[in-house]
Amino acid sequence: MKGGDDYRGLGWAYGALTVQRLGAMLAPVTFILQDGRQVSPMHIAPWSNEPGTEALPGILRKLRGEWPCVPFGYSVPAEGWPGNWARVMGSPEPEEEVHGHGSNHEWTWQASGSGSLSMSLAYPQASPVERVERTVRPDPSAPAIDIEFRIVVRRACRLPIGLHPVFRLPFETGAATLELGRFYEGRTYPHDVEPGAELFARGKSFADLTSVPARAGGMADASRLPLTADTEELLQIEGLDGTAALANHAEGYRVKLSWQKAHFPSLLLWYSNRGRKAAPWNGRHVAIGIEPICSPFGLGPATALADNPIAQSGIATALEFSPENPFVTRYRIEASAL
Repeated sequence: MKGGDDYRGLGWAYGALTVQRLGAMLAPVTFILQDGRQVSPMHIAPWSNEPGTEALPGILRKLRGEWPCVPFGYSVPAEGWPGNWARVMGSPEPEEEVHGHGSNHEWTWQASGSGSLSMSLAYPQASPVERVERTVRPDPSAPAIDIEFRIVVRRACRLPIGLHPVFRLPFETGAATLELGRFYEGRTYPHDVEPGAELFARGKSFADLTSVPARAGGMADASRLPLTADTEELLQIEGLDGTAALANHAEGYRVKLSWQKAHFPSLLLWYSNRGRKAAPWNGRHVAIGIEPICSPFGLGPATALADNPIAQSGIATALEFSPENPFVTRYRIEASAL
């Protein structure tokens, strides 16, 4: 494939979008709201056009926007983890890649109908996944994008999967609000996402995003973004209705994500708030990941398949896949004025 075909774009009455072959990542996206204003809600990492990124893992090289992850997550060392987690945290497979093969490699464009972009990626022969397919289709009558994602497997298997939308945040602290609606339970990460950049207490439950147990004691409001502290954190939310939104008060718009909750029973919130100081992050990465998942905190396939604490609570952390029935899921990103 020639280098000039690394990106393809679409325009429609309510916006314009770009998809890149690397990771099948969707961004930038511009929506034209009903009042005529243009907004761009998807995040693009600040290093994506800097020199020297060629040595980075594929997922980081041009990190941006939204993309699917099969399998979702990555293994971490069990050292220092509480016993109920440590006992189920297996070693990574030799071929393990952060958030799966599809997040790190260049997809192939496929023929698609007018007004849509389709692409696919073949997985390595050793993987139970044969290929993944994705179609991005703007809604011709709205500032919205509909996405279809398919997984075809070689053999029956169980895998953690997830969607990885990352949204841009305003500069001013607290100038955006996460809107989740009602949920059964929220969970804080059982360990440190980034040593030295923790904000929330380890392994706690909560029922309101405005009142999350803090590492330093008391409660933290995890709904107003960007956060004040330099932090890198994860929260897992159970029992949502399959929708979540980010209201950007500074720019006067709301971006809403909707997904099939039967496929993704949890929502992972990735707070990347200047917490990672090493390159390429360099203490400058500010974004919010709003990620529908079937996974335990993105801890990788071994932990997802085990009888981990989230699975024990009755929340699926891996899905069943069959060669006879390709998996198809659909989700939507849409914008509106506040």
